[in-house]
Amino acid sequence: MGGGRHNANSTCSAVALRKASRRLSQFYDTALAPAGLTVTQYSLLTELVRRGENAPTVTELAEAMVMDRSGLGHTLGPLERDGLIALAVDSRDARARNVVLTVRGKALQKHATAFWARAQKKFTEIFGARQAADLHATLLAIAHDERLSSS
Repeated sequence: MGGGRHNANSTCSAVALRKASRRLSQFYDTALAPAGLTVTQYSLLTELVRRGENAPTVTELAEAMVMDRSGLGHTLGPLERDGLIALAVDSRDARARNVVLTVRGKALQKHATAFWARAQKKFTEIFGARQAADLHATLLAIAHDERLSSS
């Protein structure tokens, strides 16, 4: 797990997590670049694929991705512009918008999955299968722990 110098004396979990997040984002963004997506865009398209015909509202998608609506809006803009998603009026609430995956978006997500899988495999090889699985579980536990919510 070596590779480079780091300040082992740092005690702030948020700083360490942000550094790791930036490193991994760069790693996955580079891997997904041939598909024309960032890891954030890929993860949104993947979430929409996972939901199938149950298109979420913008608010529901923001909650699922642990993002604020504003940040999500900035990410959805280019996806909508490129015809990968569409925003449709929610049938239950005319004020809400559903995020709908287009045929083009589904095809690009499928294409990009090969690039993502290579990056995932490389990360696991570099970091170790057990450590990667433990890290994944820990990060998801943090992401979904409501005790850490700012609201």
